[in-house]
Parts: sequence; C-alpha cells; structure tokens
Amino acid sequence: MYFPYLRGKQFELIALRELCTLFPDDLDKISPVIEPVKPSSTLSSTLGELANRNANFNIIINPRVGDLKNQYDEIIQIISSALSNGYTNYQLAVIIHPETERNIQPLIDFLNGLELEYNGITLIHKTEISNQNIQLLHNELNITYNLIYFSKTSRRYYREFDQSTLVSLDDYFEELSRNADYLNQESDFSNEYRFYQQDGFVGFSDFLTIGDTYSESGFLPRAVAIHLSYLDNDRIKVKHFVSDSNEDVSDIGGKFSEAISKLVIWCDQNNLNTSAINVFRDLQQRGHFPGLGTLKKLSIINHIELVINNI
Repeated sequence: MYFPYLRGKQFELIALRELCTLFPDDLDKISPVIEPVKPSSTLSSTLGELANRNANFNIIINPRVGDLKNQYDEIIQIISSALSNGYTNYQLAVIIHPETERNIQPLIDFLNGLELEYNGITLIHKTEISNQNIQLLHNELNITYNLIYFSKTSRRYYREFDQSTLVSLDDYFEELSRNADYLNQESDFSNEYRFYQQDGFVGFSDFLTIGDTYSESGFLPRAVAIHLSYLDNDRIKVKHFVSDSNEDVSDIGGKFSEAISKLVIWCDQNNLNTSAINVFRDLQQRGHFPGLGTLKKLSIINHIELVINNI
C-alpha cells in the first residue's frame, strides 16, 4: 500500500479530494498521511470526501509545522466535525520527535481519553525512541502502522517493530534552492514501490514531488518549474520543466507557457498519458494559466496515479 505524505495546504488537499473522483476503484491501494497546517474548510471537506468514498487515511494530531502546531484540541474538533457521521476507517497519526520521548505517558493518556472512534494509531518515527517506550506505546495503544523515516533513524531501528505494521518513509525529492536551478534537469526518485514487500514492509511512503521541507511561500518566483514523475526502466524519476525568461518576477503566465510547452512536447515524444498530463495538454492548448497552486496539484495527482498504476 502507498502512504503519500502531504501537508494540509490548500492544493495538496484539493489533489486528494479530486483523486477520490479520478480513481474511485483504486482507493484501496493508498492511505494518505495528512499533516494539517491550518484550519480551513478545505481540510474539513477533504476529510469528508475521503469518508464518503470509504478511503482509509491517516490524520496527524501533532503537526510539527504550521498554524496548528500544538493545537491538539482544535485538530480533534476538526476531525469530529468533519467525520460526524460515525466514520471510523482512518488512523490518528502521531509524529515521534525528540520531545515525544519525554512525554510518552501524557501522550498515551491523551489518546486513550479521546471520545473518537477510529481504526487505530499510526506512529511516524522521525526520531528513535527507547525500547521501553516502544513497548509502552504498543502495550497501551492500538498501533496499526509504524512509519519509519529512514533518513532520520538508523537502518536497524525498524526491526524493533511488528513487521505487519511497518511502512518505509523517506524523502526522495531532490530539492534545489531555486526553481531556475532545475532547468534542463531530471532527478532520480525511487523504486521503493517495487521492493517494499520483499523488504518486509506492508507499505511505503514519500513526500511526492514536493519534498519534506515546509514553506508557507506566498512570493512570486523568478522561474516556473513543473515537476513530473514518470517511470524509466522500473524506476520512478522526476523530469523538471522550467521557464526560460527568469530574469525577474514579471509575467508569471508567460513563464508558465514556456514550462508547459516543454512538458507537453516531451510527454508527446515519450507517449506519456495520465489524467494530470492530459490536463496539462488541455491547459497548453487553451493557453490558460490556472495559477501556481494548480501546477502543484496536478504534479501530486500525476505522482499518485503513477504509483497506483504500478503497485
């Protein structure tokens, strides 16, 4: 199973919502991980749509970034309101970070005191904790999944957990400091989708074509970059399509036109077709610039569709 890890920003959430419509028969192949970063109607409607489609998901109650950091009660209220119809096919997710080690029992007490019905707990290990605390968590909570962030833990740490709960997590997106730096570039991503079961995991997770770095952004870029996942000899790679007129922040629509023309030509040459790529083709043909957020949304949808079609 695939566990795409997304921050709860507007267009990440819209991508998940649209996926429910685009791939209704494949939702059993994915279990999105949502780290909410701000309270919004989009967050509530996305949770509601996932529930309407009986899609399994993981909602983090202790986000490490954004406006909802440390706002546990507010997050629980959002979940309760969005899933007021008694939906239970989801996991509450908890990020294990350095502070968690010092507050294991209060965390357990908080979770056990919640008046919510859900499928279990997902632990996201962004740091290692002691064997004693691992046992305490598993003895007192219903742990469904352990997502092990391999770049943040030792390679042997995952062996401390029941194999039936193991999900591999890593950041495979090669982030560069500026959009213009991606010009004429492609990046290796991963082939985890092929080997996660052989390696003893029940699922795998990544940060898609966004990466783990969190930014509120909001500024106009000098260059427009579209990051497109594709399959090359059974390995996922990312092709970067970047505008050429990158001297200043003017004419974002023109920069988009330059980038999307490159994307469409390359996809046509390589006979690539996904739902997102077909939308890119339509945008290019109509000469329509939908906004930078929509580019991110389409990149997310393309990545998830690529994984769904190959697991």
